[in-house]
Amino acid sequence: MALWMSALKVIPWVDVIEAAPGLVKGARKMFARTQATEAVIDAAAAVDDSDSPTRLHERISQLEASLVQMAEQQQASAQIIESLAEQNATVVQAIDILRVRTRLLLFASGVLAIALLGLAVWVLR
Repeated sequence: MALWMSALKVIPWVDVIEAAPGLVKGARKMFARTQATEAVIDAAAAVDDSDSPTRLHERISQLEASLVQMAEQQQASAQIIESLAEQNATVVQAIDILRVRTRLLLFASGVLAIALLGLAVWVLR
């Protein structure tokens, strides 16, 4: 339990908490854009053979607009993923520091135990 508490103390929670609202906002925007894009794609998918060339050009324009919007969504997704990856790297770095500290603490505890055992043997003689 103490190991987990020290692990939680090492993580830079200030940075994680500061980044969280931006990630949530970005995710919500991405979700809203996805819903809007799906509506445009559904409307553009209903193609009749009897459509006029003007209507076909209009649909092509709608498809181009949705393609641009999807590219923007992809870029926003990449930014969110990059931010999450940075946070993940920070957590991994903190865990690595804890691993090293745990080994150092284990070694120091072993040395201290041997020293106390030696002192106890010396006192009991």
